[in-house]
Amino acid sequence: MTMAVRADKEIGFIGLGVMGQPMALNMARAGTPLLVWNRSPGLCEPLREAGAKVAASPGEVFAGTEIVILMLATEQAIDAMLARGTADFATYVSGHIIVHMGTTSPGYSRDLQADIRAAGGHYVEAPVSGSRKPAEAGQLVAMLAGEPEAVEVVRPLLSAMCRDTVVCGAVPNALLMKLAVNIFLITMVTGLAESVHFAERYNLNLTQLAAVLDAGPMASDVSRIKLAKLVAGDFSVQAAITDVFKNNRLIAEAARDAKVASPLLDVCHVLYGETEAMGLGQSDMAAVLRAIEARTAKSRDA
Repeated sequence: MTMAVRADKEIGFIGLGVMGQPMALNMARAGTPLLVWNRSPGLCEPLREAGAKVAASPGEVFAGTEIVILMLATEQAIDAMLARGTADFATYVSGHIIVHMGTTSPGYSRDLQADIRAAGGHYVEAPVSGSRKPAEAGQLVAMLAGEPEAVEVVRPLLSAMCRDTVVCGAVPNALLMKLAVNIFLITMVTGLAESVHFAERYNLNLTQLAAVLDAGPMASDVSRIKLAKLVAGDFSVQAAITDVFKNNRLIAEAARDAKVASPLLDVCHVLYGETEAMGLGQSDMAAVLRAIEARTAKSRDA
């Protein structure tokens, strides 16, 4: 298939949530001409102020652009935006590069690529590693997969929101790489929460705990940010419990499909489910501390 799309035209961006809005803002502030749409129109206003155009519908985005970035939370939302399964799907994707930057199952992404290519379009996976704060700072890391020519068209467009991009080969390798990265992220933050809980129960000084961890060899941007939230009891969202629980599920399913053991991840999967069941789905992932605390309380009552 000949690559006919151009990266110098307006770029479509659909999905301006916790991650999508700061990502799109960085692109707009860097001078990328954007045409944006979001289901909740109020979230478009900062983009308008930054110089982006706001579309009245998803169809207007596809009609006015050749590259469309989707930063959407679920497979159902992606299918709805693309009108997948309807006659409009081919109209939307033909002659376009569709860039999927959210996190879905690898199998879904593989099937979506097949449908888009059959309809005359191109497809690039580009999930990112990082939460809202790195998104605001333009410090995300993108993993890309797809047709090499399409990947090379898309890659430079991500520089305003990503400090690095890594090409992972064919679809769904980028999403599989994202899941592998998230095993480390999820188990690390959960371990950090358990460390704080242990120190708290022994009446240790949490400021001193933070000083030791921040000065030591295990320190990272993630550990410093999450540790500060845990010590302060600040669970304002950067990466929501519901989203982390979904990522847990996707990793667990992929591990089972490949008959791969994932013992640490499986424990985290249960803990994040317990945290969501406590009504904390829209709290930051650091709120997994509450599930650990609940287990302590239950063991003491036994």
